[in-house]
Amino acid sequence: MQVEVWSDVVCPWCAVGKRRFEAALEQFEHRDEVEVVWRAFELDTSTESAAPGESSGPGEYAARLAAKYGTDVAQAQEMIDTMTAAAAAEGLDFHFERAVRANTFDAHQVIHAAAEHGLQDAVKERMLLAYFTQGEAVGDREVLVRLAAQVGLDADTVRAALAGQTAASAVRHEEAEAMRLGITGVPFFVYDRTYGVSGAQPADAHLEVLRKAWADSHPLTMVGDGAACGPAGCAV
Repeated sequence: MQVEVWSDVVCPWCAVGKRRFEAALEQFEHRDEVEVVWRAFELDTSTESAAPGESSGPGEYAARLAAKYGTDVAQAQEMIDTMTAAAAAEGLDFHFERAVRANTFDAHQVIHAAAEHGLQDAVKERMLLAYFTQGEAVGDREVLVRLAAQVGLDADTVRAALAGQTAASAVRHEEAEAMRLGITGVPFFVYDRTYGVSGAQPADAHLEVLRKAWADSHPLTMVGDGAACGPAGCAV
């Protein structure tokens, strides 16, 4: 069974949703037969990346959030507090005051390329940690190279791929696919191209869909046509 997840590395609910999905997968009886594929989705394609070391400051993220959603800074800070608490409940340590403004197109290219080496989830996880906890500039190519190398990708290969934009068309294809599927917000989980789960839903919700999708793709096959009632069983 395949689960595709459209998300962005600067989306806080994507990080929370990843943890909740992983909790469900851990309980799923057939977890070793589930392929998880991370797909690209940019929350804001117009964002200009800040340079490494450029401090966001304590109120900069709240100001950006307020501008995006047309609210005031105080309400934006309440949103941040809610997200921070939700993250903490899942074992995540968010520090929005460290978040460095980033265009994530290159990050998605690295995540896509990592799939060829069986390291896609590791790279995705590393970038989420880098952005939300460590204040890394995930819009900077050399930072992306370093982060990818830390989880096993060859630095020179990643650097060359970014320079040549070899995964650019694949990322654009995934983003276009999201539009075709009607995905307008992330995280968004697609189970075997049959069931869609929008948002950072609880683990129990994911577990229910995992089991349903598995049952649909692995129907019970009846063997034999024995008596309906006898020593081995009875029908109602």
